[in-house]
Amino acid sequence: MVSSVAWDSAGLTERLLAGARQFALSIDETPVRQLLTYLEHLDRWNDVHSLSAWKGPADLLTHHVLDSLSLVGPLRRYAEGRPLHVLDAGSGPGFPAVVLARAGSGPGFPAVVLAAMNPSWPVTAVDAVGKKVAFVRQAAAEAGVSNLVGVHARLEDMRPSAPFDAVVSRAFGSLDHLVAQTKHLLSASGVWVAQKGRVPADEIARLQTDLQVFHVEPVTVPGLQAERHLVWMRKNKP
Repeated sequence: MVSSVAWDSAGLTERLLAGARQFALSIDETPVRQLLTYLEHLDRWNDVHSLSAWKGPADLLTHHVLDSLSLVGPLRRYAEGRPLHVLDAGSGPGFPAVVLARAGSGPGFPAVVLAAMNPSWPVTAVDAVGKKVAFVRQAAAEAGVSNLVGVHARLEDMRPSAPFDAVVSRAFGSLDHLVAQTKHLLSASGVWVAQKGRVPADEIARLQTDLQVFHVEPVTVPGLQAERHLVWMRKNKP
């Protein structure tokens, strides 16, 4: 089934470029093409597969692509050992691996955005729903995002060959639930980065004492009239 909403490639491109500028990110032709191709694939098959609650290209761009883009600069800065509050894109080595933890159904965000914007980063998107993972694999292949891998598994059952350096969550649930489901996936020096709306003070208070919230970062997503924060956590050193 093809979306009944007209696909305005030029308009979406301009909104994507404007969003990247707001996040102080440079974005060239390749990731723009990859992300819009992926988004068009999502828009085309969304009604059939119920991949996202958001409908239409404009809403999908805002609530998925631009919302996910807010992670790129902070993750790059952390990977390069620079202060998290310094707002510039930077360049350099990324994480050896980034795993996306996503509860329930998910159409591959923020994984595809992290992968397209950082082609040297191996990015793993995990979901327990087979049709969601099948979509991620097919859409990523069609968009040419070769460093994105979709894994069909329950997070608690995953046993990767090597631990991950970051676990990124979006719309996952509580922080303590995220930690419980993914603690075995994270390296000793790794971090969790949870995308949240308002600052989840009650969730932070419930965390066990062996965990540390070391940074809470407000972000503003273009076109999204809602609060957004990135909550950074790590294990306390023994």
